[in-house]
Parts: sequence; structure tokens; C-alpha cells
Amino acid sequence: MAKPLILVTNDDGITAPGLRALIRFMKEIGDVIVVAPNSPQSGMGHAITIDSTLYIEEETINREDGAIAEYSCSGTPADCVKLGLRELLDRKPDLCVSGINHGSNSSINVIYSGTMSAAIEAGIEGIPAIGFSLCDFSWNANFEPAKEAIQQIVRQALEHGIPKGVVLNVNIPKTKTASPKGIKICRQARANWKEKFDKRISPNGKEYYWLTGEFELLDNGEDTDEHALSKGFIAVVPTQFDLTAYHAIHRLNNWKLND
Repeated sequence: MAKPLILVTNDDGITAPGLRALIRFMKEIGDVIVVAPNSPQSGMGHAITIDSTLYIEEETINREDGAIAEYSCSGTPADCVKLGLRELLDRKPDLCVSGINHGSNSSINVIYSGTMSAAIEAGIEGIPAIGFSLCDFSWNANFEPAKEAIQQIVRQALEHGIPKGVVLNVNIPKTKTASPKGIKICRQARANWKEKFDKRISPNGKEYYWLTGEFELLDNGEDTDEHALSKGFIAVVPTQFDLTAYHAIHRLNNWKLND
């Protein structure tokens, strides 16, 4: 029986330790091809390149990681998936996995996430897709404790499929050595960023800004991704890319728009 073909991508760049770990984990399940940005693209959301050229280079980062082929792309995470599907793969992959991101993409963070946007781009193309993130921003984060759970989620997705129009957003709690306590299916917690801009002056006298802020959790529910992560569980949120607020259609239809 042929192995499943798994497209691996990310937003932290092709040399990121999280990506290298995900490649190793996936090669134990299927045949792996990698298309990832040639430089960090965190926080790019679903941006695509339309005003400049795109470049792809075949890479040999670490053949021991086990990929069939690896390509770096000059564009965004969404660009990587688009180019991979249209120009590099000779058949449709059975699954696309994105990550493992260095840092959380839970709650409202999913909106800004390049990791999840790469997975969502695959989902738009009808490919089952999962974004993986570890709640540890360190470049030297330890991804090994989550290996078994990541592989379990991937195997279940390959066996049972993912509902059409849905992409899985998987966030993994930071642990030093112990594995996460388990896996919970969750909803996205309501939260926001209380943003501030640190205003500074450059040596030539020009004003510039650094974005800062504090994460503000607005949800006390025990069925959310934030609650699961706080208790040491992996949070799996089924995420859809149809952004229609169906519950609001009836209310808006009561507006006097055509009078």
C-alpha cells in the first residue's frame, strides 16, 4: 500500500527547529515534501505576494530528516502552499501539516498566524490540513514530548478525514520533559490583545514604533483552547475559513436597505 503524501510547511522558515521536528515526525507516517519560507514570516496571516516576483530554491537542509524533497520560497506561508500545489507536486497530497510554530496560535492569535494561514490555504484547495503550534517562543524549544500526540492526531486525520471546509488548529502546552496530559477538542476562546506602541526616535531623529501589548482573556469557559492549555492539555480547535456570520443574516435583513 502506498504511503500517504504529506506536504509540510510553516511560517518560521525552512531552517526552524519546529519544522525540522515536524518533518521527522511525519516521515514515520508517510512520504514528505517540504515547501517553506526562506526567512521567518510570522504574523503574516493570509498575505500573498502580488506585487513582486517569487523564487523557489531546492534545498538540502538535513537529509537525515527524511523529506523526499525540500524547497524554500521567497514568499509568504500561503504562497508556499500555492506554489507547492501548482508547480512542485505531481499529485495532490493526502495531508498538509504546518508548523510546528514557535509560540501559541490559540484564541485570537489564529487570525494573525502564518502557520494557520498555510494550513487554511491547503484547506481551501480541498486538502485536509492541520496547523501545529507549541506554546514556547524559544528557538531551542523541546518538541519531542509532543511527538506521540502529534502523530496520533495526524494518523486519525488520515484515517477518518477532516470535515470539509474545516482545518484543525492544534496548540501544544509548553512542557520541559513530560508529555502533555492528553488531547481535548475545544472551541476558540474569546480574547484580544491590549496593544500599545513603543514610540522611539532613530539616530537621525525620525520617529518609529515597536508593537507591544498584553494578551487579554475574555472567556472563563472550560471548553476553550486557553483553558485546556492552562491545564496541560493539547487543544484542538476545528477552524473554518467560511467567515460568514450566519446568525446575523436574519437581523441584517430587517434593516431598511431598499426603501
